[in-house]
Amino acid sequence: MKKQHGLSLGGLIVALFLLIVGALLGFKLFTPYTQYFTVQKTFKALAQNPELRSGNRKEIAAAFQRYQVIDNITAIGGDDIEVTKDGNEITLSASYSVKVPLFHNISLVIDFAPTSTSK
Repeated sequence: MKKQHGLSLGGLIVALFLLIVGALLGFKLFTPYTQYFTVQKTFKALAQNPELRSGNRKEIAAAFQRYQVIDNITAIGGDDIEVTKDGNEITLSASYSVKVPLFHNISLVIDFAPTSTSK
């Protein structure tokens, strides 16, 4: 007689539970990470803009606010941006935290640090 191979009912329930928990975490974390990548893309676009290379911090914040409205960036504002000039190049960076409620009284806090420099 051959030994049977397969997944038992208990194994199927555990596998489905882990899959559902992973999917719920993915859905909860999708928005903060898309915000982070949008902010980083915006910083790179602003740093490469030739009109802003000679501009001051106020002009850079105003340009960021235009991107903020278009791309629906809610994580940071123009006042949160740190501007560093190195010769003719500017570097934009920021640092912020996002608290993501998972369930009941358990939350996940994620620290983000987008920058215009390539990594």
